[in-house]
Amino acid sequence: MLQSISKNIISVENRIKNVVTQNGMLHRVSYPKLIAVSKKQPEEKIDECLASGQRVFGENRVQEAQKRWKHLRAEYQDLTLHLIGPLQTNKAADAVALFDVIEVVDRAKLAKILAAEMERQNRHLPCFVQVNTGEEPQKAGVMPGEVDEFIRFCREDCGLDVVGLMCIPPADEEAAMHFALLREMAKRNDLPELSMGMSSDFEEAIAFGATSVRVGSAIFGAREQHL
Repeated sequence: MLQSISKNIISVENRIKNVVTQNGMLHRVSYPKLIAVSKKQPEEKIDECLASGQRVFGENRVQEAQKRWKHLRAEYQDLTLHLIGPLQTNKAADAVALFDVIEVVDRAKLAKILAAEMERQNRHLPCFVQVNTGEEPQKAGVMPGEVDEFIRFCREDCGLDVVGLMCIPPADEEAAMHFALLREMAKRNDLPELSMGMSSDFEEAIAFGATSVRVGSAIFGAREQHL
């Protein structure tokens, strides 16, 4: 039996509001945005999520997202799709055509190609720079010491609309230090948006200033393991 997606969304939204209230953040213009991470979820769960009123989704892979969302765009014209997984340059054109927000700008070559595609398609999308706050070799993202120069490059040399920063903290470290680091980098670069926090730590991320949180299992339940 499917879990009640609607109840899970209400629960997550209430937890978001509670953090805002408990941390004296009611002066915020809006509550942090809830991005439902729909990667690898079965269609019936996505349908239930849409039926509940959720309209902001995050996907990791361009090809999977195309199969899922192209036909749903006509039915749900108020969808907002965030690309939150690594982007290969040969998928940049498809990503610009499909997504509304690109959260994974992490290298000069990709920034240039995205800028050219946005110009060609006349779709000037908001972008986040992904930061590898833990400096993990297996992870995508700009190294912390290179962030300021890379943001300048994206803005001034490429003309990208960089609105914020995104990170995925190391699984074996306290997330708080990474959220604090990302917040400071955003502040000194005058960036208003912070995409940080997932199912296990989104409340802590909000306390450190997250403006959007990427939540999967707390909404959809644990993904089934296929043997």
